[in-house]
Amino acid sequence: MPKGPLEPNARPDDIVAKDREDGEAEKPAFGRFSRRSFLGQLGAAGLAATTSTLAAAAPAPVHEQPSSTAKPKVPGSVPVSLNINGSEIHTTLEPRVTLLDALRENLQMPGTKKGCDHGQCGACTVHINGRRVNSCLTFAIMHQGDKITTIEGLAQDGKLHPVQAAFVEHDGFQCGYCTPGQIMSAVALLKEPVGKDDDSVREFMSGNICRCGAYTNIVAAVQAARQQI
Repeated sequence: MPKGPLEPNARPDDIVAKDREDGEAEKPAFGRFSRRSFLGQLGAAGLAATTSTLAAAAPAPVHEQPSSTAKPKVPGSVPVSLNINGSEIHTTLEPRVTLLDALRENLQMPGTKKGCDHGQCGACTVHINGRRVNSCLTFAIMHQGDKITTIEGLAQDGKLHPVQAAFVEHDGFQCGYCTPGQIMSAVALLKEPVGKDDDSVREFMSGNICRCGAYTNIVAAVQAARQQI
């Protein structure tokens, strides 16, 4: 039955509507909450539960421990004395520096060229105690006390070495990049027991690559220089 007084002359339909309103007022949806607030709190609770689950499942951070077998640091520069082209040169180099890099980068002698840096092209050829060596394959620190000759040390008193002059006369080069190494090998050839025929010269010089293909003129230059030495 509806609560409170009814208006005089109230119709039956009004009595039923009043009774329905009073019943809904007494029983709010979902207890103390409206449907909207209930759904909002339900979503927030689900998000919190998911976050806590992910946090629990995440692996703990790994802190790397220093290894007792770690490689030691490369030592710093050390004093080095080199005899190059008759002059005693004192400098400091890292032990890992090749003779080629020491000449070019540290001693400002760029005549010796860096080609393949693997000992395969001969562009970096120098003489060590009279023998030709690929300077990219040997450490500078190993040659203290040795006599090192580079392309800069061949000419004497402003006069070209006979091999240098022969290369100029017979056009034994094109771009000229490999020429210092070619000349250094040719000078060594003339001091060693090598056959005098062209094939023997080609065989001895086979470690020096000329990408321009000036091999015929190189052989001619070597043979011409042989007549003058």
